[in-house]
Amino acid sequence: MCRLRGADDAGAGDGGDQVWRHRGDRRGDRPGACRPRSGPTVAAPEQVEGVDGYDAVVAGSAVYAGHWLKPARELVGRLGAALADRPVWLFSSGPVGDPPKPDEDPVDVAELLTATGAREHRVFAGRLVRRRLRFPERAVVSALRVPDGDFRDWSEISRWAAGIADTLRAGDRV
Repeated sequence: MCRLRGADDAGAGDGGDQVWRHRGDRRGDRPGACRPRSGPTVAAPEQVEGVDGYDAVVAGSAVYAGHWLKPARELVGRLGAALADRPVWLFSSGPVGDPPKPDEDPVDVAELLTATGAREHRVFAGRLVRRRLRFPERAVVSALRVPDGDFRDWSEISRWAAGIADTLRAGDRV
């Protein structure tokens, strides 16, 4: 999913900043790591043709089997040069449990950081809703004893987003 919104909506900048925020998940679950109360426009990653007119980008993906989801990876592949021309932050959502496991970065993050010139990549705990999985996926998570539940830390996510907003408010474009 892509969330397009002006900085006034995002709580960042002086009204002149435009921040583009993307998040992809495997099931098309719109709330995910980005709360629906923010009221952004939502579009599929394949529908995003560019980031012209946006001063900064926050892009992320759910992580499945250690990788960002294909639509999110393809989006970075298509827009990598344009993304590298503006401040970019990346995030991944996926580790589950207490403490969240796995604790390493997704396999493709180094490549995504290079393609976008991102300032930072952050991994946030995710959620697992077993009933939404297909049978083979349920079998794998059962065999690995992966816990069901929502492990997202909204305070941590909000602090990270606030830090990005503070950076943009300060006019830091480098």
